[in-house]
Amino acid sequence: MAQDYYDLLGVERSADPATIKSAFRKLAMKYHPDRNPGDEEAEKKFKEIGEAYEVLSDEQKKAAYDRFGHAAFQNGGMGGAGGGMGGGFGGAGAFSDIFEDIFGDFMGGGGARTRQRSSAQRGADLKYDLEISLREAFEGVKKEITIPSSEACDVCEGSGAKPGTQPTACGTCGGAGRVRAQQGFFTVERTCPTCQGQGEVIADPCENCGGQGRVRKTRTLQVEVPAGVEDGTRIRLTGEGEAGLRGGPFGDLYLFVSVDDHELFERDGPDLYCEAHVPMVTAALGGEIDVPTIEGGKIKIKIPEGSQTGTKFRLRGSGMTQLRRKTRGDMYVELKVETPTNLSARQKELLREFCEEGGGEDCPKSNDFLGKAKTFWDKLNGTDG
Repeated sequence: MAQDYYDLLGVERSADPATIKSAFRKLAMKYHPDRNPGDEEAEKKFKEIGEAYEVLSDEQKKAAYDRFGHAAFQNGGMGGAGGGMGGGFGGAGAFSDIFEDIFGDFMGGGGARTRQRSSAQRGADLKYDLEISLREAFEGVKKEITIPSSEACDVCEGSGAKPGTQPTACGTCGGAGRVRAQQGFFTVERTCPTCQGQGEVIADPCENCGGQGRVRKTRTLQVEVPAGVEDGTRIRLTGEGEAGLRGGPFGDLYLFVSVDDHELFERDGPDLYCEAHVPMVTAALGGEIDVPTIEGGKIKIKIPEGSQTGTKFRLRGSGMTQLRRKTRGDMYVELKVETPTNLSARQKELLREFCEEGGGEDCPKSNDFLGKAKTFWDKLNGTDG
């Protein structure tokens, strides 16, 4: 007993044409002979779902099937679907048009009605890794780069044919770039083996480019990197890629920007971070220090008396330029208090006098930490309280 057409496509009997077509597309792609070479079960399934779709996609055939089932097509009824498959399923009829529409992308084209094509092909895109400094990212910069590429052949003007001659239509595919082959009930299209899908052949190729219509060359370009670019930014230069094949359009050039690390600044988006090391005496007594800016200037910062390591200062508008904006980010300066080293005997003596004079009141955080540590040890040893 023949399997129910709705079950074959996995749809409800109330399914609309779009749902039926979508279900057929998925199954046909799955069981297509090109994807399952030598698989007889897949080929059988492919034919069955094609038969089901031919009926359910036709309003009159679907109505007859809904009323009479498979009996509607027995003895030649409704065009013989299911047996001889009628005139629309096996060749160049209505189902063939639907099949080409659904499988146009899978076959590499858009159906027989739009198969005619030019041999010209777009050139490949190129990639270039461009390294710049943080200062250049801040200001923007023009760079001269050299790229290996291809350009249209001057001798044949990109046609690929010897001057005075022209490419001719491929005799195998008639200029379509595709050839058809019968596979079961279906007509399958493939790239023409003679012209490799170009639709044209060059009997007398240009000696300078070997029929390619382009030649290898090294090009030097002036590229402009806008101010505010970040590490990893991609810049597209339209038409600066490889020359197209046989007069086709140029591809594009993509610049991938890499921003080098800076010796003073770290970047986080539009903001900059800088560590400023200050002597212990300056941090204790207060004072002023100069900090550099990304544009090469300097800003004076007032250090409050008793400043600690980690104290931060925010300098508004002193960060990075923002891409395509007039505003700038901020710069954050973090203090790092430096403990003196290589002290002389006299310096050590003065520091001891300093500690004795203060009696510990000058270092409240240290005293607080030592007090908490003592409480912690006392609890562990059971001597608390």
